[in-house]
Formats: sequence, structure tokens, C-alpha cells
Amino acid sequence: MAENQPKSLKELFAKIAAPLRSETEQPSTFFMLVGLGNPGREYVNNRHNIGFMVLDHLAGKLATNFTRVESQALITKENYKGSRLLLVKPQTFMNLSGQAVGSLSRYYKIPPERILLIFDDVDLPFGTIRIRNQGGSGGQRGMKSIIQRLGTQDFPRMRIGIGRPPGRMEAADYVLQDFSKSDAEFLGAVLDQAVEAIFTYVEEDIDAAMNKFNAAQI
Repeated sequence: MAENQPKSLKELFAKIAAPLRSETEQPSTFFMLVGLGNPGREYVNNRHNIGFMVLDHLAGKLATNFTRVESQALITKENYKGSRLLLVKPQTFMNLSGQAVGSLSRYYKIPPERILLIFDDVDLPFGTIRIRNQGGSGGQRGMKSIIQRLGTQDFPRMRIGIGRPPGRMEAADYVLQDFSKSDAEFLGAVLDQAVEAIFTYVEEDIDAAMNKFNAAQI
């Protein structure tokens, strides 16, 4: 009998099943990456939708698409370097984003420290990225909804600067406008940097992402 030949049917089945298990085995670490925005074609290119834009850009880098709806959100799942990623775009309006985030976090059993929220911030210059591992809502209604639904504010978030409104324009009107032509020219670079920050968070940790990207600006 050959040295490596199975000695029983049990050993034979074990040899056959081993590669199948390795191919289908799921990574142990599950992250939820949530981009905030408003659903609907009229909002697609608004400043307020930069969270959606980042998630779309991330999905493109992962060669996946948002083709599934769960818990009032468009989602897609993908493996990345040993981790499982759940990409989420809530399809309620932004101030109700917590409904989707809370429901999905419970269903997939993802703890708050592995839920990253991405959204716009008018108090940061355009293209600036600020990452924190916890904090309040800062008056952002979507974040307020998520904090309420998760029952904690101890989860990471990435704020992306969209700049202050000009003159006396109200912030509420400004965020629902499309990016200016000058800003739009650099938007691709901003999205690239945001995605790199997400990958750093997933591959290393939130501290590494903060140290590398909080000083960066396009």
C-alpha cells in the first residue's frame, strides 16, 4: 500500500472534504462599513451623499455590486484579506439611518467596535478626512439615529470634509447641492483616500487609520 494512501473510507472522505472546507470557510472577523446618504436619483451627486459615494467606490475596488436589499438597506458582502466585509447603504432618509444599522448589526452579530460609519462634515475643509473611534453625533441626524439604535456612541466613524457653505447660505441647502466643478475635479482623489483609510482600518486597526489619515488632506 502506498505511504499516503487512505487506510479507511473515513480517512478518504476526510481527505476529500478538507479542501472543500478550506474553500468555503468564512473569515472570523466581520466588519460593517456604512455610508450615509439619501436614496433617490435627485440626491446621487449631492455633497450629503459622499458616504454613499465612498461605499460605491469601495465596492468597485472589491469588484462587487449592491444587488441585495436587507433591513431597508442596499448591501453587499465580500471577503478582504482574511476579513468579511458587509457594505451597507441605508435606504431610509439619512435621519432614520439607525433603523438599518441597528437591525443589521443585530442580525449579523457585529459589535459596535467593528461598525465604521462614513459621512459628510461641513465643518471640515473639502477633502479632509477625520477618523475617530467614538464620539457624539455632532448634530448629524443620521449619526444621532444610529447612536440611539445601537445604544452606544462607542463605534468608529469617518468624517469627510465638504467645506462650509458660501455667504449666508444655509447648511441644509448647501449639503443638498451637487459638488462644485472645482471640487468635483478632486473628488476621485478624496474617494481613493477614504477607501485606503477603510482598508487600513480593516487590515490593522482604527488607531493605524487615525495616525495615517487624520493629517491628510487633498
